[in-house]
Amino acid sequence: MDIQNIVKNLHPLEIKVLLNYTAKDELTSEKLQKELDYKEGHCNQAFSWLGGKELLSVVSKTPHTFYEITDLGRAYAKSGIPEVRIINFVKENGSKTLPEIAAGTSLEQKDVGSAFGGLSKAGVLKMNAEKKAEYSGAEIPANIAIATSLFEKAAKTESGQLDNASLSAEEQKVITNYAKKRGAADSPFKIIERETVVYKLNKEAADVVAALKNAGITGEELGAVTPQMLASGEWKNGTFRGYNIAIPPARIIPGRTNPYVQFLEHVKDKLCSLGFKEFDGPLVETEFWNGDALFMPQFHAARDIHDVYRIKKPTHAKSIEEPWLSNVAAEHQTGGNSGSRGWNYTFDHEFTRRLVLRSQGTVLSAHQLHTAEIPGKYFGIARCFRYDKVDATHLSDFYQTEGIVLGEDVNLRTLLGFLEMFAKEVAGATEVKYVPGYFPFTEPSVEVHIKHPVLGWFELGGSGIFRPEVTKAMGVDVPVAAWGIGIDRMALMALGLNDLRELFSENIEEVRLRKAKF
Repeated sequence: MDIQNIVKNLHPLEIKVLLNYTAKDELTSEKLQKELDYKEGHCNQAFSWLGGKELLSVVSKTPHTFYEITDLGRAYAKSGIPEVRIINFVKENGSKTLPEIAAGTSLEQKDVGSAFGGLSKAGVLKMNAEKKAEYSGAEIPANIAIATSLFEKAAKTESGQLDNASLSAEEQKVITNYAKKRGAADSPFKIIERETVVYKLNKEAADVVAALKNAGITGEELGAVTPQMLASGEWKNGTFRGYNIAIPPARIIPGRTNPYVQFLEHVKDKLCSLGFKEFDGPLVETEFWNGDALFMPQFHAARDIHDVYRIKKPTHAKSIEEPWLSNVAAEHQTGGNSGSRGWNYTFDHEFTRRLVLRSQGTVLSAHQLHTAEIPGKYFGIARCFRYDKVDATHLSDFYQTEGIVLGEDVNLRTLLGFLEMFAKEVAGATEVKYVPGYFPFTEPSVEVHIKHPVLGWFELGGSGIFRPEVTKAMGVDVPVAAWGIGIDRMALMALGLNDLRELFSENIEEVRLRKAKF
């Protein structure tokens, strides 16, 4: 044993224990709190550190059970337990129904029912022909008096606790009916289980004590200099503890924004710098805005329950705004004033009010059209929900960045310019391609694909020029370029990830290491 090294690394809490006790003394947390004025945490630290240096050993462990009175229990001690209050109420007021007893005693109906069951079983109360509880005149069971005594005794103690070992067998049996281990709010007693651990110093401690005395170490050495010590000059008369400069410093982790959140903010800043205005909307939408306003026929496959999450309660909105409802219905049925033939079916006004979780960011554009400035540029970052199989490039809960550009000079070239910006400047892709696509609400329609170094080619998002059936129903007569880009997929490239699920990782160390390419 390297005694000098041990002495050098002893804490004052350990030193005081070593200097005040010998190997003959039995040490407990309560003993140190009383004789050395330690707090419970100090005791645990001293025992743990001395044990780690093999200067202390455990002699015995004794389990103890305590019953701690709760606020409900103190109310019982003051006003009486439910059984007593019910008996007294019935004695004074005659037969009553259980709800009347609950109202008259200020007890919960469930407590009245539980207490009545026990009293009825004991023959103290009975239910008469009118379904009212009445006093039978029988002797009140002894357990009620014991319970009353226990609550009064616990309420008078400073700690509010009763040691199970100090209770009689009858009291132990009664108190268990009023106690719960987890101390729920409706429990008058909380069960607390503790363990009394007895320690003794090992024989090796004597050599360490001798070394402490030879070095003049008392455990009262100063570990820090306070402003008060400097002001009074007290530090000049004190002895200081040694300072180990070889101890590594504590790890300091500065707070910073989650990388994915930082990426979302970067996308917002990029679009705002280009003159876009941000829009937003609710997560719960009607079928009208989620699909009908986008000229998506009500019998379209995407309306199937397997693609859209329906709201269980309430199931439908009360109404849809006019004149947009009538305009959209006309577009679906006959083509309205867009010059189209429409979808040639009877528009379902009940279906259009059905509530669903937003399944696509384009719903924000549909909302924005009838209030948009012309010319104008708008964008939003929308959280969307689809019943989709989760894999490296698909999530059932995902984000899209949605945008529209309105103006007389807006065309497909305008749209492709924005798509290239998203793919290269925002996502950081080096290989990009455009593929013809189909969406009920755009014509022409374009999908933008990027190549991931691990996942290969995948779709970044869809886009196109809004069809007249969409824009004219909302009072817009100019071309509108629109896109819905999977912002989660852009983040894969920007953050150097290979799986969408990593964006929402619970591993905080991995998240700290992530750095965006912007």
